Amino acid sequence: MTTRAFLFPGQGSQTPGMGKALAEASAAARAVFEEVDDALGQKLSALMFEGPADELTLTANAQPAIMANSIAVLRILEAEAGFILSEQARFVAGHSLGEYSALCAAGSIDIADAARLLRTRGDAMQAAVPVGEGAMAALLGLSFEDAVASADEAATTDEICVAANDNAPGQVVISGHKAAVERAIEIAKGKGAKRGMLLPVSAPFHSPLMKPAAEVMQAALANAKVNAPTIPVVTNVTADAETEPATLKKLLVDQVTGTVRWRESISAMADGGVDSFVELGAKVVGPMVKRITTDAEAASIVTMDDIETFAKG
Repeated sequence: MTTRAFLFPGQGSQTPGMGKALAEASAAARAVFEEVDDALGQKLSALMFEGPADELTLTANAQPAIMANSIAVLRILEAEAGFILSEQARFVAGHSLGEYSALCAAGSIDIADAARLLRTRGDAMQAAVPVGEGAMAALLGLSFEDAVASADEAATTDEICVAANDNAPGQVVISGHKAAVERAIEIAKGKGAKRGMLLPVSAPFHSPLMKPAAEVMQAALANAKVNAPTIPVVTNVTADAETEPATLKKLLVDQVTGTVRWRESISAMADGGVDSFVELGAKVVGPMVKRITTDAEAASIVTMDDIETFAKG
């Protein structure tokens, strides 16, 4: 019998047109987008469906949009295929902002609250560091340990550089002050990295430079209603399954400045018996799975055709 975990993508998976076909095909999807629009007092759905891309890419828009799209896919599965997440999954997990999607999917945070929290998170992360001061870069073909060593070597007493995302073997993202990140790229190449490239992001996410944003999220989450999830959530910070609401709140705060331990999270779920990983809403974190655990199946559900295929399967 297949044992599944459901995964939720993070920032970078947004694209104009996202969710449009889902909304046209399903009342369940339309209800999600309407609820998010109402919660934000903004026609975010119009921005998702039509663009422009530069406005959708803004952190404060991209984060709730990606969550809404993932939850819309889930709601269609529930409405049209009789899918019940708590009965058909052992774990959920989400990459960075995707952790909010995972918590929403597992009934821990409702859609409106998730949208508002992600708007706050996006605004706070954008405001934490002046544009141009920070940067992130992907280091390819280097172990996590060597990526950490490269970041440590590039950092100075005045300039931060840390490992931000441990995505998969040979795929680590570093984050910090721009000059330090650029130094780390060259150091990493000297350690055998196949490639090091600056990423088109607007702030140094998952680094200590995000401390002001973490403080904003601590205040926002203190007043947020977070229930125990119907199934365990494997969190970015611990790479372990968590169910206690107070712990989940704390880890969402820690996540803003902490490393996204995605490789370890997937490995932990595989060790916990998961042999099939299903990403909802994009095709980003699903493909990483095969690089982490070759024994497991991985699929991404994005379109109505994908939903139908999964429902039959």
